[in-house]
Amino acid sequence: MRLGVANNATETGKAKGLIEFASVTKAYGSSKAVDAINLKIPASTYCCLLGPSGCGKTTSLRMLAGHEIATSGDILLDNIDVTDLAPAKRGTAMMFQSYALFPHLTVAENVAFSLKMKGVSKPERLEKARTMLKVVELEKFADRLPSQLSGGQQQRVALARALITQPSALLLDEPLSALDPFLRIRVRGELKRLQKNLGISFVHVTHSQDEALALADLVVLMNNGRIEQQGTAGDVFNRPRTAFVTRFVGGHNVIDLGDRAIAVRQDRVSLAHGETEATASSRFVNVAGIEFAGTGYSVQVKDDRGGEMTAMVTEQTFLSQPFEEGERATLSWAPSDAHQLEGGAH
Repeated sequence: MRLGVANNATETGKAKGLIEFASVTKAYGSSKAVDAINLKIPASTYCCLLGPSGCGKTTSLRMLAGHEIATSGDILLDNIDVTDLAPAKRGTAMMFQSYALFPHLTVAENVAFSLKMKGVSKPERLEKARTMLKVVELEKFADRLPSQLSGGQQQRVALARALITQPSALLLDEPLSALDPFLRIRVRGELKRLQKNLGISFVHVTHSQDEALALADLVVLMNNGRIEQQGTAGDVFNRPRTAFVTRFVGGHNVIDLGDRAIAVRQDRVSLAHGETEATASSRFVNVAGIEFAGTGYSVQVKDDRGGEMTAMVTEQTFLSQPFEEGERATLSWAPSDAHQLEGGAH
């Protein structure tokens, strides 16, 4: 599948989708699902709202779409205050996790449905629907029913239906979660290319850190209704701000030094058999588990304080001197590879 659009916004210099949340709160009684967040998403940006269940990412997306109304604060799209506007008047389009296709309508009719609601004549809306189906390479399936398509094809129909309204921002609620792993990787690459071609912003909710790091120009990691950290994928992965970010994004160890906490990438720590010399940048540990990780071995260890860490050991190194569960070992790291965290180890 190769997604593309002729005469796209990027080519004409009309990038769209400048989004701003200004002190936005969503409360349900005394509980705050979103707590006074401030966020600016530049035009033509692929933004991933990332975080665990209940962190506020989906509520934030729904407020941007107009399916939830902010308790306080303002939401702007292309410098227009859309906080209280109806969903159809915002310039956004929503693609739901379930796809929500009408089973009794053909693929073309599904894509054209929003134009029908706007009073566009049947010939015109079906012509536009077929044009949009070409974008997602489904034009030959225009007369089929959704039940006659695969899950990946249904997703592309939902995508075409959302884009036919020519929104300034496309909102995606965990759009890849129903796909198998191989197709998920393939489709996320196509989503990124499509976003660049269209020149609009995509705001994509996910709980998958791999998905966010692969797709996003801007990663916004949320926790307990607040933004824990935002930045490029490289910033968030290589310079996590807190222990929560470090653990959620993965690939790092959080090491409690008593007076402070640090993060060290799992591929930047060394593991040696037995107890070697104790230093400020080493720990005596017990091997707690071993997993084959394809290019090497993931060795989980616990230190004498109960801290859990992981060392990535190359296949050649591991096979020459295998580690065994329960054995004593020494975990060490270069001080230059340690990144200090805010707020301690918890």
